[in-house]
Amino acid sequence: MPQLRERFGDRLSTSGAVREQHGHGEGVPDSAPPDAVVFALNNEDVAFVARACFDAQVPMIPFGTGTSLEGHVVAVHGGVCVDLSRMNAILEVDADALDCRVQAGVTREELNAHVRAQGLFFPIDPGANASLGGMASTRASGTAAVRYGTMSDAVLGLTVVTADGRIVRTGTRARKSAAGLDLTRLFVGSEGILGFITEVQLRLWGLPEMVQAAVCQFPDLESAISVVIGALQVGVPVARIELLDEVQMDACKRYSKLDEFEAMPTLFIEFHGSPAAVREQVATMQSLAEESGGSGFAWAERPEDRTRLWKARHECYHANLALRPGSALIGTDACVPISNFVACVMETREDVRASGLTAPLVGHAGDGNFHLGIVFDPASPDERTRADGLAERVSMRAIRYGGTCTGEHGIGLHRIHQLAAEHAEGVALMRALKNALDPRGIMNPGKMLPEVH
Repeated sequence: MPQLRERFGDRLSTSGAVREQHGHGEGVPDSAPPDAVVFALNNEDVAFVARACFDAQVPMIPFGTGTSLEGHVVAVHGGVCVDLSRMNAILEVDADALDCRVQAGVTREELNAHVRAQGLFFPIDPGANASLGGMASTRASGTAAVRYGTMSDAVLGLTVVTADGRIVRTGTRARKSAAGLDLTRLFVGSEGILGFITEVQLRLWGLPEMVQAAVCQFPDLESAISVVIGALQVGVPVARIELLDEVQMDACKRYSKLDEFEAMPTLFIEFHGSPAAVREQVATMQSLAEESGGSGFAWAERPEDRTRLWKARHECYHANLALRPGSALIGTDACVPISNFVACVMETREDVRASGLTAPLVGHAGDGNFHLGIVFDPASPDERTRADGLAERVSMRAIRYGGTCTGEHGIGLHRIHQLAAEHAEGVALMRALKNALDPRGIMNPGKMLPEVH
């Protein structure tokens, strides 16, 4: 489209390298490049692209940092990829109101570096240094969700650009509202199929007075999980409680040099609050761990020690790939009611053994969410088939246990039929909303909903 070249100049690229970079995310080893990439700087840029593509019926794919895990940015029908990473301005911070407004390309680490001097932080932490627009689009959560919630809880309002190029503000800065349909929640988690998220109004939190982290290891996985369930049942307000099985811990030991720990089922725990509150939380957790055969807490009190610990947790993806150089990885994202967590995890572990594949298990255990990192040889059709089959069974098992096929990664390209299994007739309502907001079917086509031919 010549009008795009005229407006954007060298901010429109059709080079093979740039297109390939924007044709895949992380986590799923499949790629399809767009026909062109536009680097937007503001809402008006995005609206211009949308109007041009709407008139020409050309697909559009939003792109943030490319860290999505379910094929959200794969251009299955070609089209124009709109890269929002240069929309990285922090527009407003109100320390008194505990909120801020940012462009979609701002990353969570950039926001935290900016607000730390004001005694504030943004706690939603999916591991990757993802863009906040992308995190809103996929309804991300992560390690701190057990205490601070998910992006659904953190987003107050949005600026969105519709498929036909309208710029719309949703929500307000108020912490609650009964005014009309909740358009903000409609777009949070929409994965780019309804429009572009270009600005995000976010809640912020005050930095906790004290932060303390600990590691506790257990003789078996059931014992570690029992501590998590016990903590939730007695109301311990842990900030993070992460579960790693012995295979995942072995991978982390090798990759992140956690030499002081054993390759055993392990909990990484973090406590936030006043010194008195943290001491009380610690005492309760230690008692629960001792009752379940825990090996005692190894403390990470200095900031650099906590950073090392959580860096190792966030490097699980790369640690798993390093177990088998040249391998690829498929992740799973099951989330079940905490009462079914033990049964689902143990059944999944038996499934892994039967598959003959290496698949370390790590989970945000406090909210019933766990992941497998299924390692396979991408040159082996048999291994790819077994890996896909294992991932499929994990998702369907979570649904059978009253949970969801994806707790935080989203549906994207590869979980579309699982969405139908989970929501049944609800998918038709989603399709009706999609058709109303994107009547020409050009917003990130081929994602989330089954295509109608």
